[in-house]
Amino acid sequence: MQKRKVVVTDWEYEDLRFEEAVFSPYESIELVPAQCRTEDEVIAACADADAIINQYAPISAKVIEALEKCRVITRYGVGVNTIDLDAATAKGICIANVPDYCMDEVADHALALILSWTRKITLADRYTKEHKWDFKVTQPIYRLRGRTLGLVGFGKIPQALAEKVKPLGLKVLAYDPYFPADKAEEKGVTLVSLDELCSTADIVSVHAPLMAATKGMIGSRQFDLMKQDTIIVNTSRGPVIDEAALVAALQQGKIAGAALDVVEEEPIVRDHPLLSMNNVILTPHVAWYSEEAAEEMRSKAAMGVVDVLIHNEYPKYLVNQSVRDRVALKPTQAGERYAALV
Repeated sequence: MQKRKVVVTDWEYEDLRFEEAVFSPYESIELVPAQCRTEDEVIAACADADAIINQYAPISAKVIEALEKCRVITRYGVGVNTIDLDAATAKGICIANVPDYCMDEVADHALALILSWTRKITLADRYTKEHKWDFKVTQPIYRLRGRTLGLVGFGKIPQALAEKVKPLGLKVLAYDPYFPADKAEEKGVTLVSLDELCSTADIVSVHAPLMAATKGMIGSRQFDLMKQDTIIVNTSRGPVIDEAALVAALQQGKIAGAALDVVEEEPIVRDHPLLSMNNVILTPHVAWYSEEAAEEMRSKAAMGVVDVLIHNEYPKYLVNQSVRDRVALKPTQAGERYAALV
């Protein structure tokens, strides 16, 4: 029996037990773990791979050009910014992600950051542990009810967040040029321009995917439009915010503060100015995480490989839809396979 080689380019888990469980019924699949960091390391590990599962290692045009027979690349998580989609599509390689594994987790984390910042929980905790028992260290705190939350992007995660904040009495605006205004209104959310969102919202929560069009989309112009008591929250990708502009806005008092789960360069460098600011909350790119979400993400990433290699179908979560013009596979019939994973 000819083996189909599936390479995991890199991972940060203690083992690959969930991936192994998905592949175990298929004797033809050989799972090959690697820990690649550079293009050359990926090429060395994956040149003869039939499929790739990727986390952070670069799948650049150079890497894709070197792939001899790869049919599908799946990525742990939602974003596919590690992969050159155009190069993959041109070579007839399907790219799949896992867009639905952590919607509640990220929405919950964004809400937690909003509540923690607006109620000054992190700041109060820090001072209390330093034996400074004085509510005045948290001033000013403003009532949340009646304030405006602005969502940059209105995909599934910000939609979930919008539902979660309704009982808190927040008005919700969103900027998303791809989302129908009437559908947003049905969800109790008003679509506005990015400029109007930035100038109106008391809390700006960023949920845009990272791509060429969104890199640095929240920059100096947007911070200039914001009110001095506005806070910005980011649980998407660090580079969506121009970090130098954010630091300047915080230092100059243009906005009140920030709560960030992601930064431009991860892990954050030791001397980064954000680390010394009392009006900034930082968490280490953890919004996606729960034990259940991790299992679902890893299992579904592996199942995308099964869709293509075993069933000769397009992966359920196909990202580069235009690859259909270059490679003929069967329509996805993966519902029951995925239902068993969650």
